[in-house]
Amino acid sequence: MTTANSRTADHPIDPIFLERWSPRAFTGEAISEHTLRTMFEAARWAPSSYNSQPWRFLYARRDNAHWDKFLGLLNPFNQSWAKTASALVFVVSSETMVVPGKDSPVPSHSHSFDAGAAWGYLALQATFMGWQAHGMAGIEMERVYTELKVPAGYRVECGVVIGRQGPKTLLPEALQAREAPSPRKPVTEIAFEGGF
Repeated sequence: MTTANSRTADHPIDPIFLERWSPRAFTGEAISEHTLRTMFEAARWAPSSYNSQPWRFLYARRDNAHWDKFLGLLNPFNQSWAKTASALVFVVSSETMVVPGKDSPVPSHSHSFDAGAAWGYLALQATFMGWQAHGMAGIEMERVYTELKVPAGYRVECGVVIGRQGPKTLLPEALQAREAPSPRKPVTEIAFEGGF
């Protein structure tokens, strides 16, 4: 068994999987372009159907010209805590791919699945580097399409907040009680040999 970050795995795994979680309290420190690109580099190596790599990352770092626009694309609840993050990222994925032996794109059944793998790699790399990444569905989807000029044929998947974790006292009192790593269902509830 592996224990880290007040969580215990039922089977031996690398502690990085337990150390990764989704905090809301961030210090507000700046993140360098180099550091952020290292996280995107990790995401780049995620597996994808036919190696199509459908993911795209649209981002803004705090205190740059794009920050206010990106922050405004989160729902009000997420804006309330994400405002102290270091970077905001929107993950989008291409709904089509070009498969070997074909010249034109075909629909990709797994584009969202593949983009999820890339987001997971990014989140683990962030944790490895001493940062945290918090994925969110609470974003203004239609506005992301229009204001970030997401082209037709791409799906907006989620938003991601990246920052250095700060003490929970940085959060409003109502959120402080929720600021802890969450548990997981046991493997016996999610993996079934031979069928569902």
